[in-house]
Amino acid sequence: MPFVRPYLRSDGTPVRGHSRWAPGARREMTIVAAVGLAVLGFGNVQTATGTDTTQPHPSVTYPVRFDRVPSAPRTAVPRPSVSYPVRFDTPTAKQAKPVPSVSYPIDLSALGGGR
Repeated sequence: MPFVRPYLRSDGTPVRGHSRWAPGARREMTIVAAVGLAVLGFGNVQTATGTDTTQPHPSVTYPVRFDRVPSAPRTAVPRPSVSYPVRFDTPTAKQAKPVPSVSYPIDLSALGGGR
């Protein structure tokens, strides 16, 4: 949205600074708002009985019970999935790199010095 700075008209009338819509933006925003309202309006429609048929119905009865598993207490011991030890690298501190004070190369021979 462009901002128009304050100015004086040719007849001397002062005009305050203001913002204005870009050409065609008002029509486009009206269309977008109408589509958004239509989506909201049609998306929240309920049936005549007052229940919403779009809600999923659970297909499972809780609590879930497994009939094939014996009811004895579990005595399973967790075991590793590999037979060898897994070693992880320990992070080491990195040395700080020197940062140049200028971002361009300096050619000392162009300065005319006899070094």
